[in-house]
Amino acid sequence: MDHWLKLSIQYANQRNYLDDLFTVYPTIPEGIREIDKKLWSNIKRAFDKKNNNELFENLLKLDLFPIKDSYVAYFKRDITAIDRNPQTVNRLCGRIYEMGLDKMFLKCSEPKETNRQIGPLFRRWLDSKALGIQPLKKKKFLETKDSAILDAGDAELMQFANEYLNYKRNKGLDFIGRFNGKYVIGEAKFLTDFGGHQNAQFADAISTVKARGVKAEIIAILDGVLYIKGKNKLYTDATIKYKKYNIMSALVLREFLYQL
Repeated sequence: MDHWLKLSIQYANQRNYLDDLFTVYPTIPEGIREIDKKLWSNIKRAFDKKNNNELFENLLKLDLFPIKDSYVAYFKRDITAIDRNPQTVNRLCGRIYEMGLDKMFLKCSEPKETNRQIGPLFRRWLDSKALGIQPLKKKKFLETKDSAILDAGDAELMQFANEYLNYKRNKGLDFIGRFNGKYVIGEAKFLTDFGGHQNAQFADAISTVKARGVKAEIIAILDGVLYIKGKNKLYTDATIKYKKYNIMSALVLREFLYQL
């Protein structure tokens, strides 16, 4: 098993792993969503008039639709479908009337789910100089000969890796650094549970770390449930199928980089 994967598993099972991980991924729920006053006034008017089409069309303009239903996404992508599908609109509006205005407002203004906030947190952690150096914009990153971290978004990191490091995947990255003259690229994921989406996130990171011909060390900076020992797919895949790849927790990343 790769040393850094082994070290990450030991960290997760022998130390206050989650307490320390909170410094990287402080998943604090955001405040309630702001709802435009004019839009809410239009919704309330349509609700009071029991005008299904007008109500439904205005609700689709909200960031969060008040009920979960598999058909809502279709209407979001094709607003003209409202007039063509009156029975579906009526069915959904029936649930909304039953809910009532007060409960509907609460549903529409719920905070974003914490797992949707995770993406930028790793980048903020890097910006805090947690790795001992301040990330640099591309020009300064290329000019310096010292160890450095590139300060850029997913797409910019991918473009840089494509241009300078022969990275051919059409997939954004979360990390590009140069330590002791060696380039390192990687994806960062916080796998919060077992199951479909999280397994796909893991597979995505593994696809990156398996890329060939890249002029850099490739790492998968993974945290969360994959380090729980037991017969679960993530742990089994990490420790058996992919045990020779550079899989590691963000909490051991600093040690990995400085020993290059």
